Amino acid sequence: MNLELKDKVIIVTGGAKGIGEGIVKVLAAEGAIPVIIGRKEEDNLATVATVKAAGGQAAQVVAELTDPVASQEAVAAVLKQYGRIDGLVNNAGVNDGVGLEKGSYEGFIASLHKNLVHYYLMAHYALPALKETKGSIVNIGSKTAETGQGGTSAYAAANGGRNALTREWAVELLPYQIRVNAIIVAEAWTPLYESWIKTFDDPETKLKGITEKIPLEKRMTTTEEIANMVVFLLSPKSSHTTGQLIHVDGGYVHLDRALNG
Repeated sequence: MNLELKDKVIIVTGGAKGIGEGIVKVLAAEGAIPVIIGRKEEDNLATVATVKAAGGQAAQVVAELTDPVASQEAVAAVLKQYGRIDGLVNNAGVNDGVGLEKGSYEGFIASLHKNLVHYYLMAHYALPALKETKGSIVNIGSKTAETGQGGTSAYAAANGGRNALTREWAVELLPYQIRVNAIIVAEAWTPLYESWIKTFDDPETKLKGITEKIPLEKRMTTTEEIANMVVFLLSPKSSHTTGQLIHVDGGYVHLDRALNG
């Protein structure tokens, strides 16, 4: 299917690794120009090189998005280079384990900056350009906002905020024909997830226990599967879809727990 994204400039925060990297690769394969916003230039450039080696286009901007000024500067850099923004994927963040019992005020606020505040700032500063192109926004979220996880209050709160902002922006931006949707991730195999699994005494048993609870095929969701839905939502092919929280999770969140038996 031609998703009509050729030469469309799409910002992807945290686009150098994991889910973000998957999104960048699928966008490039569709002929779009993904622009990675990430803190490590080396990682950004490595993904750009991979995309270009495969015949696609990509670019990068170095930014530490926990700094509120960085979002404005990153958007300005993209506009300086391309003169337009056709879409925004808010993806950067980390499940940093700031809990209620063991957390702190300082840790909680810092986590919100890592995981939520820059979602608002990136959309705020990109909005004038998105109005011109009638572009789309896709926010990447986590099941923790709906299911809880334990020991990660700040990340869960940030993801609740991501869900709420998705619906709020979808309403506010209706007059501009800017569509806003979210992809909710449950168990997806990424480098960060692999590192977490390796912290257990028996990683293979831990991973098996998780995958057995995923109804569809008893396996982790791939970054490409998440990316495919993100790119569809960015495209004109999803032209009447807005304000949706779409779970790409193999049925993990909503299907009957009896299926896991």
